[in-house]
Amino acid sequence: MKHETHQNQIISAKLFNSQRYIHSLIVYFLFFGSGLVIGISLTFYLKDVPITLKKKLFTIQPSPPLIVPPKSRPPPSPPLHQEKGVTMNNNIKRKIPGVGRIGLTDYIKPPEAMHDMMDDELIWRASMAPKAKIFPFNRTPKVAFMFLARGSLPLAPLWERFFKGHEGRYSIYIHSQPSFKGDAPEEGPIFHGRRVPSKRVDWGEFSMVDAERRLLANALLDMSNERFVLLSEACIPLYNFTTIYTYIMNSTKTFVESYDEWGPVGRGRYNSQMTPWVTIEQWRKGSQWFELDREIALDMITDQKYFNLFKDFCRPACYSDEHYLPTFVTMRYWWKNGNRTLTWVDWTKGGPHPTKFSRTEVTRELLHQMRTGIQCMYNGEPTSMCYLFARKFLPSALDRLLKFAPKVMMFG
Repeated sequence: MKHETHQNQIISAKLFNSQRYIHSLIVYFLFFGSGLVIGISLTFYLKDVPITLKKKLFTIQPSPPLIVPPKSRPPPSPPLHQEKGVTMNNNIKRKIPGVGRIGLTDYIKPPEAMHDMMDDELIWRASMAPKAKIFPFNRTPKVAFMFLARGSLPLAPLWERFFKGHEGRYSIYIHSQPSFKGDAPEEGPIFHGRRVPSKRVDWGEFSMVDAERRLLANALLDMSNERFVLLSEACIPLYNFTTIYTYIMNSTKTFVESYDEWGPVGRGRYNSQMTPWVTIEQWRKGSQWFELDREIALDMITDQKYFNLFKDFCRPACYSDEHYLPTFVTMRYWWKNGNRTLTWVDWTKGGPHPTKFSRTEVTRELLHQMRTGIQCMYNGEPTSMCYLFARKFLPSALDRLLKFAPKVMMFG
């Protein structure tokens, strides 16, 4: 009895599974048939649809490119070397109608000598120094001749003969007292427009250092200026332009007179409040008339540490123009300074001011003495050519200087 019951259960399970299989087969057949009918119907429908519509229906359209706002997407920089009036983009030349190539023109062109920048703006602008050592444009190194004057340049006709024919190898900058009204009939075209914005300068005051920095900052705006010479309206050149230019540009040293003087006008001017930033052993004295390279000039105009220290603690009878730069250069650039000035001055008569030379005192012998009177070192070799400039010449000496210039200084 139990055996029959078990057999009946097995038969019932088989029948149930057979019915389930047949049911699934019917469902699959219905799905397949429905798909087949839909496919055949769609085929007949598409026979009457235009080809362009088919492409639109079945072509996957790419996503539109991301559009970056113009302010956040600067235009690509053009290559350094390309045709004038042509821009380059993905190796394709494209001319902009009516516009020539700008490149670095606006950046390397120095502003006019007379501008409206304040001192802090001027120094900020002048302190922008490129890190790249190779210049991507044609450039002739120049010497900047910086005149610190009360008013006009009475010896300008002599300097005009000196500069004549050497355009492009020099720059001129003049710092006159603000009270000067610009009436300078003795100054020729090369001096026109070469005055920089100025402030009052008083002899012996820190304003002398301010004026020197102001001249340097203006000269640094011209990327071609490599060497910087400070002169006065009473200075003259002792050689022709080519000789002076070659001497300065080929020198491995700068020329800032710096020495340690133990007397009352040397160490006696030191203020102990400068310790520890400047010690008495580091204190130096020297001539105001200097020659600098671009590296030191940039460092001087941006210096705040020693500049403010001397401004606060070097006051008459301490004269900053005789101590600030000699001390600064000796502390920071002792290895590249020649420790002498290029400007001849006569202090033999004593007193706070050097000897002045009038018309009758200007002779060939005097000029020869200034040119070759001593021995010094130049690029490691001894030479008698130690001074390139001299002072202090009065306006009355001009005609005699013009007379001797061609025969003694070899220009004009």
